[in-house]
Amino acid sequence: MLEFRLLGPVELHRDGAGVHLGPPKRRTVLAMLLLADHALVTTDRLAEALWHEQPPKHAKTTIQGHISHLRRLLHPTGDATIVTAGDGYLLRTPADRIDARRFQAAVLETRLGHSTPASTVPALRQALALWHGPALAGLCTTPLIASLAAELEEARLNAVEVLGQALTTEHLAEEAVFLLRGPANRNPLRESLVAPLLDALLATDRQAEAIELYHRTARLLADELGVNPGPAMARAYARILAAPDAAPHTAAPVESPGPATDVLRPLLLPRSPAGFTGRERELAVLDDAVKPTRDAPLCLVTGPAGVGKSALVAHWAQHAATAFPDGVLFARLGGFAGTVPAADPASVLRDFLVALGTRPDDVPQNTATAESLYRALLRYRRVLVLLDDALSYDQVRPLLPGATGCATVVTSRNRLESLVAADCARPLLLDRLGPRQGAALLTGVLGSDRVDAEPGAVGCLVRLCDGLPLALRLTGARLAMRPERSLREAAEELYDERQRIALLAVDDVDLASVLRASVAHLPPAAADLLGLLAHHFGPDTDLGAVAALTAATPADARAALERLLAANLLEERAHGRYALHDLVRLFARTLGPVPGPERVLPLLDHYLCGALAASAVAVAGSQPCCRLPENAHPPAVTPVFTDRAEAMAWYARERQSLVAAVATATSAGHHHRAWRLAVLLWPLVVQQPEAEWEAPLGHALASAAELADADAESRVRTLLGWVLGEKGRLEEAARHLELAPDLARRAGDSEGEAIATANLAQVHERLGRVARAGQGYERAALLARDAGSPQTEMLTTYYLARHHLLNGRPSQALALARHGLGLAPEEQVPARRAMLTDLCGQALVALSRHGEAWEHFHRAGRLAEQDGFAADAAEYYARAAETRTPGRA
Repeated sequence: MLEFRLLGPVELHRDGAGVHLGPPKRRTVLAMLLLADHALVTTDRLAEALWHEQPPKHAKTTIQGHISHLRRLLHPTGDATIVTAGDGYLLRTPADRIDARRFQAAVLETRLGHSTPASTVPALRQALALWHGPALAGLCTTPLIASLAAELEEARLNAVEVLGQALTTEHLAEEAVFLLRGPANRNPLRESLVAPLLDALLATDRQAEAIELYHRTARLLADELGVNPGPAMARAYARILAAPDAAPHTAAPVESPGPATDVLRPLLLPRSPAGFTGRERELAVLDDAVKPTRDAPLCLVTGPAGVGKSALVAHWAQHAATAFPDGVLFARLGGFAGTVPAADPASVLRDFLVALGTRPDDVPQNTATAESLYRALLRYRRVLVLLDDALSYDQVRPLLPGATGCATVVTSRNRLESLVAADCARPLLLDRLGPRQGAALLTGVLGSDRVDAEPGAVGCLVRLCDGLPLALRLTGARLAMRPERSLREAAEELYDERQRIALLAVDDVDLASVLRASVAHLPPAAADLLGLLAHHFGPDTDLGAVAALTAATPADARAALERLLAANLLEERAHGRYALHDLVRLFARTLGPVPGPERVLPLLDHYLCGALAASAVAVAGSQPCCRLPENAHPPAVTPVFTDRAEAMAWYARERQSLVAAVATATSAGHHHRAWRLAVLLWPLVVQQPEAEWEAPLGHALASAAELADADAESRVRTLLGWVLGEKGRLEEAARHLELAPDLARRAGDSEGEAIATANLAQVHERLGRVARAGQGYERAALLARDAGSPQTEMLTTYYLARHHLLNGRPSQALALARHGLGLAPEEQVPARRAMLTDLCGQALVALSRHGEAWEHFHRAGRLAEQDGFAADAAEYYARAAETRTPGRA
């Protein structure tokens, strides 16, 4: 049974298990069909959802491809069908299979006349339980999708409001407070949320909190909208004031519950950093984060070591302090000081209490009592609390004021996700400086004359320093003390990876010590992984590769990755890719010995198995071009591909790692893996022949020669010859391709001999050797037939038919192409069927049979779309458009 989910990430479940839907555009098409509620959705409406106002030229073709994929996903159960109607589509499925429809039905039921609070509570509890995140998450970010998501979110808030009021009526006010507080904090101007929350707070004996919430909301309404609270809030406020033991109507300072003296106005500002520049966006985020629009605003500034977190907050605090009339509290927690232990929160708490006016002898010895006194002193005050260089959530938690009027800013190299989850901290991830900001920082150290004189060298320095302000300041300091040196010379020194880390040091300040302090707090598994990733041959990696590299389970590998991410020592990119920045990578290489050749074997096998799986899907029905080596160990996580698009996307993501893996395998003496990895790149090579493939194929050829393996050498030379031919280097291509057929024959590989012979014939044809080309194509077709490989025979027959067509023999070309189409069942190898069908169309055009040609071009386009060859499909459709048929405009 199918279940569609729109109330959160858009998902499809079959019999309780998730079904992979593919890219965001495909999920967007599905969501649009589901939201239409059995109504027609035009292709123009779908294009608006996918691209807004700038759909590509072949938008309809792309939409048709996504519809085809969705139909295949829905087909097995028959619970849902997509119907083509006019210029659009509609999806038919029972309403109870869509969570948004079930939610809407439950909400509608509670609005009927016979509904009571007692029946509303369970109904809306179940309805809201259907939500599992922001509506329509993971779709295209177009205005239409944003509008549809906003409509669903509005319905959700309406349901929360109704349920909150019903809970209070049913004497479940504590649950109502829990339900309403978060949405009310996120929507502080929404009176329909605040009013039931006021009633719930009153019902739980929190009159003071309710009065404070009312006045805060009233101030916001006046400041932001220029209006007074509406009737619902006014009535709720009247009920609060009429209640027994209501709190005072206005907040006023109160006596401390402990033995403190008069509360002082502390001003413990950090030293303003000299030469601070840039960061305008981040400063604006900090300003916004501490606005009193929510309870106890809290901002977490996090980022890698040396990125300038402390400097940013110290600079910002100089002007931000004026918004906090009751003072500023600042503590350097020393979480990553390296040479001294991190600060004890109890000690910092004592300093804060003294700064607030408590006599030192009267500070409570019990930490919990000291926390209570600290929060009592701040309850009705506006104080800014700055906590710099925090190590953990436990170090920060006792120092949070918790008072509505106070704001807290925390800096940490760790992400402190508990602070976000438990205390609603707003995270500000501080990134490295870009070229312009980095140049501005160097200008502040060196002056504009030196920086402006060498703009190219400045860009190199910023890049070699990873955009880290600390590294740039250290480089600037070395240059400032050496006025005779050019910036280009400094860049050339840093370019040498062996000495770059050592050069980033001035006196007792050096980047290595700063990074060492971060690594010191890692658990052993994460520290080991950091060292291994530093020697990984690719630019980035994924979970499967990490599991192979560490010989760990996927769960353990993920835990180690998460720890490195939390410490900002690792960057997570799109598609679950992980990468080290250059300076971290170079430092991490110093943490242990270089892994030996055997350590890389599991990782090579990981890429080998992935490439084998991807190549099998790249052309449906094709045979694998090699097998795993006898001593290979399949990894714990091997990619699984459902269609060609997924396989090619994997190739694109892993391209650089696969190319580097070939070179690594050859240099490490793992020759059996090197040549296999290279030839398994063929689907990507065919798609991107213009790319630089000579280097990996050259490594593979060296490995094949080392093994004296005729099969390996024939395959590598065949692929290398084809690449060189596509680049127009025909004589070089011929030298490889003339050797390949005989090598394949010696290896007993008739199919490989056929492909090599066909590739050689193509080179002959492009060199003008028409007769030799024709003989080669004929021989290749015979070899493929003798090999008993219909797929290869289809390919060689296509080449032979094309040769006849190019040489003015359309009738022979048409007959051969039709023969090729009959070599395999219709459901197999759609891409090659598309090529042959297109060739039939070209031959029919040459024979002036335009009506038949038009049909063949359209059929070829549909076949190419079916197999994920969008560019080829567009070319076939273009040929159809150029073909004029009798009776057709």
